[in-house]
Amino acid sequence: MNFNKDACKHIAFIMDGNGRWAKARHLPRHLGHKAGCERVTDIYEECYALGIKVMSLYAFSTENWNRPKDEINHLFAYLEIFFKKEINRMLRDGCRITASGDLSRLPEKTQKVVKDAIERTKDGKNFTFNICLNYGGKAELVRAAKLFAKDVKEGKDIDSLTEESFEDYLYTKDLPPVDLLIRTSGEERISNYLLWQLAYAEFIFTPTPWPDFTKERLHECLEEFMSRNRRYGGIKE
Repeated sequence: MNFNKDACKHIAFIMDGNGRWAKARHLPRHLGHKAGCERVTDIYEECYALGIKVMSLYAFSTENWNRPKDEINHLFAYLEIFFKKEINRMLRDGCRITASGDLSRLPEKTQKVVKDAIERTKDGKNFTFNICLNYGGKAELVRAAKLFAKDVKEGKDIDSLTEESFEDYLYTKDLPPVDLLIRTSGEERISNYLLWQLAYAEFIFTPTPWPDFTKERLHECLEEFMSRNRRYGGIKE
């Protein structure tokens, strides 16, 4: 595979199609989420092996609260199982787990599992696993604006704000910008995901549902990414 890890430091995933994957197999929707959580392990392994520094996963959006309560409960249960199962591997890999989003609305048990994983892996230097939970891009920007306004109220110079300093108020303040967004299952929209961070990202929309998104499919996306001419508003021959 023609892949340069320095050209792609941060991949963001919208893991779409779990429910449709289950429906096509005449299974309950929650079993699609179970298969999706299991797929995360494979993609994590491959991103780590390829030398990619950060992967972000849209695990639960602010809009997902509109789904049936039973489905939501299953999703959080699978998330808890994932972290309990994978935490030791991530520690060995030198992986740091971070979370983007307002965790306070999550079930207390889920909050505890996620916060424990974040604390245990905080010194990881080799890889960052950023999970977006109760996350919305618009909500993140409003939160950042409020945090800056609070600092101004406490004496910070309002004219000190730049694009670079504004990033200090985002959940992803210490992460590189997203280089590549991959959305599975055929939908071609970003669904309020990482609105600031995706400013110059390349987008790839694949028809493959997330539970079927194998390492080979990831390689195909990375090949496509490497074929792109990223100009950042300039001109490249």
